[in-house]
Amino acid sequence: MVCQDGFITSHSIENIELIEDDKVKEFVGTYKPEHYLLNKNEPIAVGMAPGEGKKFKELMDSFIDEIKVNIKNTFKNENFEKEKEEITRKFKEKRAKLLEDLNKKSAKYGFQVKSADNGIYMMPVVDGKVIKEEEFEQLDEDVKKEYEDKSEIVQEQIIKVIGEIKQLDEAADTKVREWQSNIAVLTIDGHISYVKSNLKRNKLINTFLDGVKKDILKNISKFVEADSKKKDDEKQGPKSEEENPWDNYRVNLFIDNSNVKGAPVIKDSNYSFTNLFGRLEYENYYGMLKTDYTMLKPGLLQQANGGYLILQARDLLSNPACYENLKKVLRNKEIGIENQTDPKTQMVLISLKPEPIPLDVKVILIGNEEVYQTLLAVDSEFKKLFKIKVEFEDYAPITQENLIDLSGFVHKFCEDNETPEFDKTGMARIAEYSSRLADDKNKLSTQFGELAEVMVEAATWAKLEKANVITEEHIDKALAERKYRVRKYDEKYTEMINDGMLLIDTEGKQVGQINGLTVMSIGDYSFGKPVRITASTYIGKSGIINVEREVELSGSSHSKGVLILNGYLGEKFAKEMPLSLTASICFEQVYNGIDGDSASSTELYAILSSLSGVPINQAIAVTGSVNQKGNIQAIGGVNEKIEGYYEICKNRGLTGKQGVLIPRKNIQNLNLNDEVVEAVKEKKFHVYAVDTIDEGIEILTGVPAGSKDTPGTINYLVYNTLKKFAKQSN
Repeated sequence: MVCQDGFITSHSIENIELIEDDKVKEFVGTYKPEHYLLNKNEPIAVGMAPGEGKKFKELMDSFIDEIKVNIKNTFKNENFEKEKEEITRKFKEKRAKLLEDLNKKSAKYGFQVKSADNGIYMMPVVDGKVIKEEEFEQLDEDVKKEYEDKSEIVQEQIIKVIGEIKQLDEAADTKVREWQSNIAVLTIDGHISYVKSNLKRNKLINTFLDGVKKDILKNISKFVEADSKKKDDEKQGPKSEEENPWDNYRVNLFIDNSNVKGAPVIKDSNYSFTNLFGRLEYENYYGMLKTDYTMLKPGLLQQANGGYLILQARDLLSNPACYENLKKVLRNKEIGIENQTDPKTQMVLISLKPEPIPLDVKVILIGNEEVYQTLLAVDSEFKKLFKIKVEFEDYAPITQENLIDLSGFVHKFCEDNETPEFDKTGMARIAEYSSRLADDKNKLSTQFGELAEVMVEAATWAKLEKANVITEEHIDKALAERKYRVRKYDEKYTEMINDGMLLIDTEGKQVGQINGLTVMSIGDYSFGKPVRITASTYIGKSGIINVEREVELSGSSHSKGVLILNGYLGEKFAKEMPLSLTASICFEQVYNGIDGDSASSTELYAILSSLSGVPINQAIAVTGSVNQKGNIQAIGGVNEKIEGYYEICKNRGLTGKQGVLIPRKNIQNLNLNDEVVEAVKEKKFHVYAVDTIDEGIEILTGVPAGSKDTPGTINYLVYNTLKKFAKQSN
């Protein structure tokens, strides 16, 4: 019997809803009662309420143990033997009377009959004496002929009596069996009734139990002789195992949901075929493989039946057979256990054919957008089976509720990993780090895996220090160590700047020269560093020349940013004259490619400085993209860029004049380390936020931006230079 607890509705994630308790069921399976012993390789599944399957299994185990003992005791007691002897005695008397009458009839023909184990035989009687065969052969031929003629009559009488005796024996056996059955029924009915009374009414279970009762009555002798036969078999040694009838009465608790509240939620990392869809195990019995329905084992789908199964899409798709079979069972809304070929022998093992179980499960596939779009494009069934798409945000707003949820995650982490708890400083630092991962001071990251990795390291440092709680110092230590382990290229770049191999000025002023801020990524580690950008301007018609693009080191985003500068200069200064300008823009000492438009404002400042002849303060580094109207736009990696430039300035000595120029829209992304924050507070380092090019150029040069008509301003100087270029180019 196969039993499954816990069963619900729906085969896909369509119409996701909370599962009500009254929809949860269990399945119990057995052989089909109407042909109980004829289809032992086709066990069936029977639905039961949660907890009933486990109870039913326990009841049937007790039933088998008790019925074997009770039947044996019933038929081995003294009163039963006396009654059995009395029934057989009456039939023996009738048998003896038939033989007596037969003997009288045969005597008339000169024969005497005798009964033996191998039948009834007759012997001739001569002169009142039974003679032997050799004596019969010595008689006269006439006498022998007379006896032989009479023997045919006697043989007919014997055949008739043998038939009557056979009927008597059959009647005796029938009488004994009926009497045994009547005695056994009293014993069996009590046990069957007890099992039924302890289970909720179930038609299939009742039919099964009635079938068990009939089967016991057919096999009473096996119950009576069970122990003695077992001892004989042990003496004889191993041989082909004979099936005991009570083995078929057992229950295989296929799924036990007796302790599950509500709908089951199943997730696993093993996506093998048998682990997903169930399996049939085999047992080695003296060199032979044997199995039965009790060796049917559930897979993840059977365990999740009535609830939810959560799968990682990429891992599932790595086994195409699993994905295809999953679609099949979801389409058919039922799941069976299929025989699998042994990969070593290439043989299909003789196995069972269990009845498929109705499948009502919601399957949730988790994967990235790439996997989803691929399945959507190549699998026409995917959209039909998985109709609801849910996208998870990478961050959540910082609210009281979300902070409480984050603290709950941290607490659960400590419980699961048996680590010290986080104190309020440690919890605050985790929240700050989460905000840094989100790249927004108003949001928290949902990259809980990244948070957990930091928490593991912090917990390790706390244990090494034998601390009772995890504090912000332990988290800072973990973050510092993580950075230290992977900052090989960061340190190399810093070393080259400090040694003067990479030219970066952090003081003084220069015309057409500026420090841009870039982010470099090596694997999962990103760091910011300054890079010198120079601009040279002169008369010509080429416009702005992007040196990186000319040598194919410029990405499309960077090239777009440079081309935007033409639009800004044309609208700002060339509405009344042609723009006769050639400007060469270059990232100095960079040979591995440039992409992104976060340096476009930086490049524009360098061009304006070159055209106006006003030097730029080299103590200030710049990041930010610009549009054709001169508005400064937000960029990414602002924290890494600021901290990278701060490190260079700190190594050379903070003067109180160094700082960075960033887009005002990036203020909400600021989540700087404590050292930088403290330096800004003490005015040893500065962070300037601007909205326009005019605001930025004033900070960088110390000269008002003004307008092209205001003498002494940057825009005035630029306009006059471009006007002179236009005249000279005509």
